[in-house]
Amino acid sequence: MTKPIDKAAAHKRSAMMADLRKQHLESVKETQLHVKSQNKTRKVLKRSLKAGPHTISELAEETDMSKSDVLWHVSAMLRYGLVVEAGMDEDEEYYMYSLAKGVR
Repeated sequence: MTKPIDKAAAHKRSAMMADLRKQHLESVKETQLHVKSQNKTRKVLKRSLKAGPHTISELAEETDMSKSDVLWHVSAMLRYGLVVEAGMDEDEEYYMYSLAKGVR
């Protein structure tokens, strides 16, 4: 059973959020730019992973990014189900990652 929507309360929350965005305009813009940058980076990583499983080192080399940046993004993508572990490399030394099913 769903609760009926309290339109007055929803409107009040919406107005409060709009006021907060106005008060913190600089940090909102900064955050939006940061998210945009992260999305762009993850798009590059996903493009590489479409070719098949990669290690962090392979992704770093292919995308011209630092290993630490690649590791950070792949870890986040793993946490949110965008990539999955795809076994180990042929030397059984490093994990390989691939796109999760349904991720484009």
